[in-house]
Amino acid sequence: MSQTSGFPLSRAGHARALLSLGLPLVGGHVAQFAVGATDTLMLGWYGVPELAAGVLGSTYFFVFFILGAGFAWAVMPMVAAESGSGEDPTQIRRVTRMGLWLSTLYAAIAMPVMIWSEPLLRALGQDPDTAVMAAHYLGIAGWALFPALATMVLRSYLAALERTQVVLWATVAGAAVNALGNWVLIFGRFGLPEMGVRGAALSSVLVQVVMFGVLIVYALRVFPQHTLLARIWRPDWQAFGAVFRLGWPIGLTNVAEVGMFSASAVMVGWLGAVPLAAHGIALQVATAGFMVHMGLSNAATIRAGNALGRKDVFGLRRGAGVAIVMSLAFACATIVVLVAMPEALVELFLAPDEPARAQIVALGVVLIFLAAAFQVVDGAQVVVVGLLRGVQDTRVPMVIAGVSYLGIGLPSGYVAGFVLGWGAPGVWVGLIVGLACAALFLSRRFWGRVLASLVRQVESGARLPQGALGQAPLPASGPETPRTIL
Repeated sequence: MSQTSGFPLSRAGHARALLSLGLPLVGGHVAQFAVGATDTLMLGWYGVPELAAGVLGSTYFFVFFILGAGFAWAVMPMVAAESGSGEDPTQIRRVTRMGLWLSTLYAAIAMPVMIWSEPLLRALGQDPDTAVMAAHYLGIAGWALFPALATMVLRSYLAALERTQVVLWATVAGAAVNALGNWVLIFGRFGLPEMGVRGAALSSVLVQVVMFGVLIVYALRVFPQHTLLARIWRPDWQAFGAVFRLGWPIGLTNVAEVGMFSASAVMVGWLGAVPLAAHGIALQVATAGFMVHMGLSNAATIRAGNALGRKDVFGLRRGAGVAIVMSLAFACATIVVLVAMPEALVELFLAPDEPARAQIVALGVVLIFLAAAFQVVDGAQVVVVGLLRGVQDTRVPMVIAGVSYLGIGLPSGYVAGFVLGWGAPGVWVGLIVGLACAALFLSRRFWGRVLASLVRQVESGARLPQGALGQAPLPASGPETPRTIL
């Protein structure tokens, strides 16, 4: 959301800039989705019990992953704002390195709930056999938290510096490794033992290691001035605190949304393996379209952060409108696809000789129709969240997410699914309600409060500090934080 040669960008200019930055990010998210979709697809071919366990295990893993990813997401607007302001690159290094610190510390804290997950899954009312297999998955896949969260930090750092192509290609490489790893390890090819869900978990760990390796090598070679790993063991408490303060609300916002979807998987799991398998398939299909909105959201975060760094509030407003319209257009296209071919989409994930195939397809088609119903609000809420993060406004959105997803959406799903007796479709009605509330409340926050406040500050001649709505910028490095240490 910038200006060129002193003239404000037109809406077409904003659209081109968003697409230039966002398309590789969209591709990266789609490739990341392909990693999960491949797990679902191949476990579905392997067997429905394994598919149900994989859905449950990956859902459990993702809740903890997305909470820790808040620190990585915090790196993106902070680096974008520093890049937009053209200030000392030392600040970029400080933020990114402490993002790596926080992500690693979080992964270490979260590992026990991965290793000893079976009692927790049983306590959530899951089928004992499914819980055992899911625990086997998590005992291996949990170790992927370390490289996965570090990879997220590097993706945010590179994307904020507009190096999105490498994010795309690293994720594509990871998706290819995962597909091959799943085929070899799940089914036992090339003389290796047949590992089932354990094979899917091991493949996931390998994927994250590969992606981290590609991105860290690229970052060190392309931005040697940032010296990301030099004296990385030395703490920088100011930057640590700044990333933590911005990141923990992002993590909890993510958990609120993902928690609603994860809790929906738990509730559907109470109904049995067949409904859980249909739920997992329909959610994978819906997630494919969501990845495009996520890429647009990332691009909006970066562009909004750049605009904030340059104090270009009017460009921020115009660019935000363009991002919302682009998301709406894609949501409409997605609805057409989902409504036109629901059976074919579900059948992709099932072996032709699967005994429960007809039951899963029938329920999956209903769930995909419901997924079509929430496309517009799902896209709107994630793009607006990206805009709010770009101006470093994270705490009120956290509250909005908690109320919308956990306070409204989740209870609505329980009531519709179990009190009214609608089963899995009723649980999905709760998803629609939660996403619609979030889209409405977040949009009011951005357009009615945050953006209006920034415009008033500019029109009144007040100084607009970087991070005006989130936190103060980091102090410049000085004698107490010399560059040789930071």
